[in-house]
Amino acid sequence: MHERQNIKTHFELEVYKRAFSAAMKIFQLSKNFPQEERYSLTNRIRRSSRSVCANNAEAWRKRRYPAHWASQLSDCEAEAAETQTWLKFAADCGYLTQEAETELHNEYNEIIAMLVIMITHQEKWTIR
Repeated sequence: MHERQNIKTHFELEVYKRAFSAAMKIFQLSKNFPQEERYSLTNRIRRSSRSVCANNAEAWRKRRYPAHWASQLSDCEAEAAETQTWLKFAADCGYLTQEAETELHNEYNEIIAMLVIMITHQEKWTIR
């Protein structure tokens, strides 16, 4: 994982790149969800997956304040876990293959682990 001094924008963060890629995979896969899921599962899984990225961008801009940094990254972590829940629903409802759900679930586990490291080692990331 990169340290802050090499990163100029949130777009360069490995965790952001991985979360963005996962959100785009979810977007593509969710295009095949049934029409009746449009305002429930489809919107919710897209929203939570995109929120991981959006909250990560906000955290980056708040890195001058360690408490804000940790809080915003905690929100990222929560959105990632919410996305995992929606993935489970999608798979159990038959909208995603088990393989796709497992792959994305594991990717979000890695994203969560990266976020936890950034929270617990914020001195490497926040502006002093």
